Amino acid sequence: MEKTVYRKKSRSPFPAPLALFAALLCGFTLLNLFWPKRELSELENRKLAQMPAFTVKSFLNGQWQKSFATYWQDQVAFRDGWINLESAVNSLVLGKTEESGILLGDDGWMFTRLFTVTDSAKAQLEKNVNAVCSFASRYPGRVTFLLAPSASVIYPEMLPDNAPMVDEDAMLDEIFARVGEYADVMDLRPLYRSAKDQDLYFKTDHHWTPNGAYLAYTQFCERQGLEPFDRNSHTAIEVEDFYGTHYSATRRWNARPDSFEYFDLPNPMTIYKINGEAQYEADRTETMVNTDKLSTRDKYGAFLDGNNGYSVIEGDGEGSILVVKDSYANSFVPYLTANYAKIGVVDFRNFAYGLDSTIEAEGYDQILILYNFQTFLSDSHVIYIDRPTTLK
Repeated sequence: MEKTVYRKKSRSPFPAPLALFAALLCGFTLLNLFWPKRELSELENRKLAQMPAFTVKSFLNGQWQKSFATYWQDQVAFRDGWINLESAVNSLVLGKTEESGILLGDDGWMFTRLFTVTDSAKAQLEKNVNAVCSFASRYPGRVTFLLAPSASVIYPEMLPDNAPMVDEDAMLDEIFARVGEYADVMDLRPLYRSAKDQDLYFKTDHHWTPNGAYLAYTQFCERQGLEPFDRNSHTAIEVEDFYGTHYSATRRWNARPDSFEYFDLPNPMTIYKINGEAQYEADRTETMVNTDKLSTRDKYGAFLDGNNGYSVIEGDGEGSILVVKDSYANSFVPYLTANYAKIGVVDFRNFAYGLDSTIEAEGYDQILILYNFQTFLSDSHVIYIDRPTTLK
């Protein structure tokens, strides 16, 4: 009887799945090597890591390897797609309602997370309030203080369920009570809550919309006895597909872009180089909206061409006003051209001096201090407003 001989089948040293994985890994690595490298991520609003310079010292202490890992991560092929995929998984599968400090609310709303106020922020807020009060006390009857509330205060129903936000209303009440002893305080909350259907804030950005700014401006005019800028007598230009800073932080997979309108006003704006206290040198003169920026990610940055230290705008009205501000004021200021002949604009992030010498030298009649609550809460530059003059 013939004996059946069973032979052991020869096997590949690499199982097929492992070989396929190795091939994909090698292929993706080669793809990354030749993938176009970028210096800036428009959607993330940040610079991307570049290939680190190799040195023996950095290699031995491990710094080069860390820098290379960051570079590899930032320059990976299809990076934007991977981030969008991660965002979708976090939202749909894991049910996350927060990403990079931004709360993902209903109907596409995104809010800055503010669950606690640190001791350092409380100390800075105290300094800022004291500085404003001290400054305003030197200019009785000439200072208006406008602190815009956060979008979460006006649209709390859009926050994720049970989000433990700080009691901003109580903090605003206290700030307004203290500053109100020395300045005319504008509390927008009643007006905004009655008009919350008018797109007052961007959903993908931390700013108010130009429409929200206009509503605040009309209240300012009412308090000052001024006739507001007539939007119906000017042609509005619409800007679409705006994805703001909140979107850049979250890359929310199903985000819908914002849109806004602006008016192409001919009033010239001169931006100055600051050489010292009340020492300015004209750098450039342009219109109040830099239309080149409307084709970039930072479309809001088109207003006043960003946050320049000191600018002066020629208006169509009478008298003068100095606006001390954060970026919220950038879409507010153009409306003031209907009421004043001269509008000065100061942003302390690029203006390291007090204001007394500038007010005296330029002869400003009125002063408007305009910030949003969350900036005013922790901005260490606000205290410059009370710096004494050093000029003799």
